[in-house]
Amino acid sequence: MVLALGLSQAALASPRNEPIQPIPQATITNGAMVELGKKLFFDPRLSKSGFISCNSCHNLSMGGTDNIKTSIGHNWQQGPINSPTVLNSSLNLAQFWDGRAASLKEQAGGPIANPGEMAFTHELAVDVLQSIPGYVADFAQVFGKESLNIDMITDAIAAFEETLVTPNSDFDLWLKGDDNALTAQALAGYQLFKDSGCVACHNGPNVGGTSYQKMGVIEPYQSASTEVGRAAVTGKDADRFLFKVPTLRNVELTYPYFHDGEASTLEEAVDIMGRLQLGRVYSEQEIGQIVAFLKSLTGEQPRFELPILPPSTNATPKPIPFG
Repeated sequence: MVLALGLSQAALASPRNEPIQPIPQATITNGAMVELGKKLFFDPRLSKSGFISCNSCHNLSMGGTDNIKTSIGHNWQQGPINSPTVLNSSLNLAQFWDGRAASLKEQAGGPIANPGEMAFTHELAVDVLQSIPGYVADFAQVFGKESLNIDMITDAIAAFEETLVTPNSDFDLWLKGDDNALTAQALAGYQLFKDSGCVACHNGPNVGGTSYQKMGVIEPYQSASTEVGRAAVTGKDADRFLFKVPTLRNVELTYPYFHDGEASTLEEAVDIMGRLQLGRVYSEQEIGQIVAFLKSLTGEQPRFELPILPPSTNATPKPIPFG
């Protein structure tokens, strides 16, 4: 395990007893692997076009998302689903909206070989990196051998993604005992969030990400999307329209909302979720209070020096941007 998560002794001293817990700081125990994973996360040469990287859909300058309804893939293909944030994704029970990847490592290999996303193959990704001496040296340093494979690639990407946590939001500071960290409006919003039952699904350090729930409990959710959620993985009709509950951490930054990206604002998302999931029609004032609480969940964004990628060589397979 590359990342150890822990709270300071001061934070453990007198935390508030709430259904949401503070995001723990990240402690890096294998810096070389994390740095390698960071390079791979930003390297578009892992795509057929030589243009799309992990950061294209999980932009770390934009809350770990791309801020569009559904992502854009190879040859300007429209993706089928909204791109979930990569921030704090290590705290989820699984990856993707339907949970088809059990781990960050498993998730990291998916887009590379998906014809609608990076449109490469794992074999070609290995060939590209193996042809670049700078990468060969990096993998040798981290894994102890110069011959690399897709498991090593996804291990490194996952190690970097595990560091992308966002602690010390205003709400976390309040959870740790700072009575002045939240505005009166945000505090009222949190109380309403609890009293309404939102915390039944949005709880824990990630304020979600730990269960699958049906979209449209009280009223059916109307969507043009063909995505069926968890049923696509299990094959069970009972799992239709069950999606992984998204994290609400940094939700102010990760618009638009829902698996189809149809809610463009937090106010719209709160209104829809209140009616469809809880059978409750919130007033404009109540929506404003809940939104104020949700904005207090924006934590410290990952900050690091952008990686300088090692140059390709004459032997590096050439990108095919329009093929």
